[in-house]
Amino acid sequence: MASDYRKELFSALQALQAEKGISEEDAITSLKDTLVTAYKKNFEGETNVEVDVDPEKQEFNLLQIKEVVADGDMIDPYSEIYLKDAREINSAYEVGDQIKFEINPRNFGRLAAQSGKNKSTQLIREKEKEAIHARYEGFEHEIVSARVAREDQRFLWVTMPDGQEAAMGEKDRIPGETYKVGDPIKVLINRVEDSATRGPQIYVSRTSPELVKRLFEQEVPEVYDGVVVIESIAREAGDRSKVAVRTTDPNLDPVGTLVGPRGSRVQAVVNELHGENMDIVEWVEDEAQYIANALNPAEVVDVIFNPDNDNEVTVIVPDYQLSLAIGKRGQNARLAAKLTKFKIDIKSETQAENDPQLQAILEESAKYADEDDESVDENDAGDLEDETEYADAGDYFVSNDEDGQSEDADDSADAAPVDGTDSDKAAAAAKKDMSAKETKEAQDEFAAALNNVDFDAVLEEKEGEEKKDEDK
Repeated sequence: MASDYRKELFSALQALQAEKGISEEDAITSLKDTLVTAYKKNFEGETNVEVDVDPEKQEFNLLQIKEVVADGDMIDPYSEIYLKDAREINSAYEVGDQIKFEINPRNFGRLAAQSGKNKSTQLIREKEKEAIHARYEGFEHEIVSARVAREDQRFLWVTMPDGQEAAMGEKDRIPGETYKVGDPIKVLINRVEDSATRGPQIYVSRTSPELVKRLFEQEVPEVYDGVVVIESIAREAGDRSKVAVRTTDPNLDPVGTLVGPRGSRVQAVVNELHGENMDIVEWVEDEAQYIANALNPAEVVDVIFNPDNDNEVTVIVPDYQLSLAIGKRGQNARLAAKLTKFKIDIKSETQAENDPQLQAILEESAKYADEDDESVDENDAGDLEDETEYADAGDYFVSNDEDGQSEDADDSADAAPVDGTDSDKAAAAAKKDMSAKETKEAQDEFAAALNNVDFDAVLEEKEGEEKKDEDK
């Protein structure tokens, strides 16, 4: 009978293990703690007990441990046994040895049994809570397919794939959505909290911008693989969302990739969110262009940054596009601001022309732009002068001869001691006195440069040949 009792208790524990998802190791630990607690409660003051569990035979034994002491030296009869009594069990026992005695759990009594049952239930619940928390904590911000279970005054409860219930608060529900028991629903695991009284509680959401991102990951392989990156999402759940995307592949259109053939990919996300509009815009490093993209579908004429605040901009749009840029109840401008993290003020061209402060900023910007253009023109002119190409050395020296003639003419005109300086006259005289040999050498050097030849090496070789001729 004792063996049947043990098997029944072990079978019940296995059933709880399978139902609640508790590991075998935790279940055995719970059983051990339960029996030890019940025994200590029934035999007050006894602490020297342990449980021996055999999972294969589905049996357990409650053991009392006693130490062998010399005859007459016993202090605690619950934890000690005389040597003579120990040797009646086994003649090999010596003082200091420990003997384990099996105890029948049914002898604990009704109160001990009830205490053990309560303790077992408590431990199982704790392990169950730990298992739930550990399982879902790693899935925060992930999407899950669930089913509507019930609704009370505070939450809409949904059933997760493993049967665990999760709560959805009022702010996490899409306005206008209706929920019927048994309806399939995709939710985002928002957070997992662990309460000492209620245990772990899973909270899910349908309004989080992360839900939009996870839905696109399911529909668009390029997003899941990271080829197309969703940089930012601004959302007013149930009405409209703006999604900014970029690509790591220059040959791929990120916006077209999310839209899909004939809009099939974005339409699947829209259907899951019951008709929520989706604006997909391209993210670019140029902040002005990014802001202009974010205000799609409105046309943007100019984006002016506030010189006193880097996070504030004024966007100028055509007069007839002002209402489109702002959007119904300001929604388009509001979502663009959330998407780009800029405070955006939208003005029509007429309003901008009548705004003195804005015009002052535009004039200042135009002045700097003109200065930059002049600097670029000067640099370009210098580059053109330095980078003049010649087909050969002859072209170069013809060009310079013409310049020389012009200079000679100028020198003639400057012969009177009124305009030319002494240094100019000396330079002109030096050039006129240039020998034919020197001119030929200059032409050879320039020709070598055009042909990427080391002219110094050529000269050294030539001087060597001349020296040989002189020696001969």
